[in-house]
Amino acid sequence: MTTSLPSDRAAPPALTWGSTLLGIGLGGFFDGIVLHQLLQWHHLLSSVYAPTTLDNLKLNTLADGFFHVATWVFTVLGVALLWSGTRGGHAPRRTSALLGGLLLGWGLFNVVEGLIDHQLLQIHHVRPGPHQLAYDLGFLAWGALMMMLGGALRRRPQA
Repeated sequence: MTTSLPSDRAAPPALTWGSTLLGIGLGGFFDGIVLHQLLQWHHLLSSVYAPTTLDNLKLNTLADGFFHVATWVFTVLGVALLWSGTRGGHAPRRTSALLGGLLLGWGLFNVVEGLIDHQLLQIHHVRPGPHQLAYDLGFLAWGALMMMLGGALRRRPQA
């Protein structure tokens, strides 16, 4: 009797959704910590309220804080779902399914955030200035690449 090994499509919902939500949260934290705080390229509302005055900087910092709260919620939900999937009898989980979900979620964050915040609403750009469109498109391309790689990892059959 032959048994087929599950593909990532057959991965338990807790692993699929948990890893994707965790990826969204980690992508948001990377954006907020690296691009907002360390590099200081932008804040959440920096194209609408230029952080050139103390009041505008305070407003942008508050908006960044709410953004971090949202990324924290995605992260906690992802961890909770992953944890719930560890209970009970189950088939072995594949590392590629977890990594694939993380990359898929992070890429999804970049694509959705890039399309909505950078292009549609234009509340900020990755790096304002003469090459801002190139940075925005690079952010979208990076997200799309992570989504494709994550999807491929999730579909990879178990060895």
